[in-house]
Amino acid sequence: MKNYIVISGCSGGGKSTLLRALQSKGFETIGEAGRRIVKVQIQTSGTALPWVDMRLFLEEAIVLALDDYEKHSAFSETRFFDRGLVDLILAYSHVTGLTSYDHLLTAKPYASRVFLTPPWPDIYVTDSERLHSFEDAEKEYDRLKNGWASLGYEVVIIPKADVETRVDFVLQCI
Repeated sequence: MKNYIVISGCSGGGKSTLLRALQSKGFETIGEAGRRIVKVQIQTSGTALPWVDMRLFLEEAIVLALDDYEKHSAFSETRFFDRGLVDLILAYSHVTGLTSYDHLLTAKPYASRVFLTPPWPDIYVTDSERLHSFEDAEKEYDRLKNGWASLGYEVVIIPKADVETRVDFVLQCI
């Protein structure tokens, strides 16, 4: 889907802030499935949390991300995804060693250029939904960068800069 643009990268790299800024400029944005799963699980005392049952968390997040993908497919306007199926499927394969969802990597394509936020210690923070360390975020970034590239996507690294500079960069690249 040429109009499905993914903002990926490490946790705490500024993806959500960038997406809020894009949304304020009138672009449709789709929130990160994982964050939405975590919020619901915390509210309901559920166990599909990355720090409780990573496999269950990823399975639920994949289902939600697939639903996001499908429900936006009728629109031709550009949409920005906070992560997406690829991030989740790469994580699932990494955590479980299984390829159960790999068929979706090519069946549900995104725009050929994917944007990654790099690890940036100056803005990285943990919160009630992000408990892992900066070092874990760095490893995640490397897996995502290599994973997207191995699937044939052009990986574009978003510069470490203020949010308006990042927005301008992304818009100039699309």
